[in-house]
Parts: sequence; C-alpha cells; structure tokens
Amino acid sequence: MKVVGIDEAGRGSVLGPLVICGVEIEEDRIKFLERLKVKDSKRVSPKKRVVLSRKIKKITDYHLVKITAQDIDLLRANEVNLNEIEKIGMRKIIGKSDAHACYVDCFDVKPERFRNELESFFPELKVVTEHNAEDKYVVVAAASIVAKVERDLDLAKIRKKFKDVGSGYPSDPKTIEFLKNTHNDLPEFVRKSWATVNRLEEKLS
Repeated sequence: MKVVGIDEAGRGSVLGPLVICGVEIEEDRIKFLERLKVKDSKRVSPKKRVVLSRKIKKITDYHLVKITAQDIDLLRANEVNLNEIEKIGMRKIIGKSDAHACYVDCFDVKPERFRNELESFFPELKVVTEHNAEDKYVVVAAASIVAKVERDLDLAKIRKKFKDVGSGYPSDPKTIEFLKNTHNDLPEFVRKSWATVNRLEEKLS
C-alpha cells in the first residue's frame, strides 16, 4: 500500500512561491526514511536538508506544486484566501499520486473539517490531517524537507540578483528593509497582496 505525506514551505512569506510537496512511498519502505533520521525541516540544518532531500527523492516518488507570488496575488484578488490556495495545491498533489492513504500537516484550526473536505474529493482515500504532522509521520517530515529545499533554491535565485533580501518573512528586518527600498517598483516575486506590503506602502506614500 502506498502512502503520501504532504507539507508546504513559504506559507507566511512575503517573498517567493508557496511550495507544496507530496512524498509518496510504499508503506513497507517507510523504514528507509526512518533510517535516514528524517525530521521536520525546521529541525534540520540547511546543509543537512539538501543532503536529505536528495536521498528522499531517490527512494520515493515526489510531487511538487509551486504557486508563485503573482499567482497568489491573482487568486487573492479573486477572493481566494491562503487556506483555499493551499488546498488547491494539495488536491493537485493527491490527484497526481496513486496512494491509498494521505497524511497532511494541517493548517486548518479544525483538522477534522479539512479531513472531511479532502475525503469528499477523494472518497477512496484514507486521510489523516493533524497539526504538526511532520513531528509524528516521517513521510510528512520528508515532504517538509523537500518543499523547504525547493523553496530555498528559488530564494537563492532571487538573492543572486537582489543580494540580501533576508528570509522573506515579515518578521525579518532585512526583508522589510528590502521592501522599503523597492516599494516604488516591487519585483514580481513579492506578494503584493500581503498586509505587510500594504502597510509599508501606506507609511511610505
């Protein structure tokens, strides 16, 4: 029986894409992920994440959905909120897989509501939605690592052109400074629909 674990990277960032990853593997091969000591990406150093991501890709089928800053802004302009945007990506991943069970790191405050919603789209699929699922299910931790590495690659491309943009998150002073310096001509990788951007534009206008 195949299972797929799903997690994302970049949900709260004001820069770059939202990257959603599904890692699919036969249930009896999960032990190989465990032997790699796969953990949530936040608990692994950047260098170790890259190594683990490469190894995870070799022993699993993985599915990526990247939603660009421009697409996020377009969807939000059409009153599609971030939760719904992420759900769209997750449904795409499940549709690409042929897993019998799905484990999802849940962003909904009510995991059972999200589980019921996914099961309505995929009635033959066993769905498990839990907060902090990456700490409990190694397939979700593996997805978190691949998603984070893929997003870091996108940010590395941004840094080649724009030098230090920080982490991309609103809590990072370097990211805020970058937004201040470019507010008259924000690059396409900035999520212009973010409240952070709107507040800065109001202050600086």
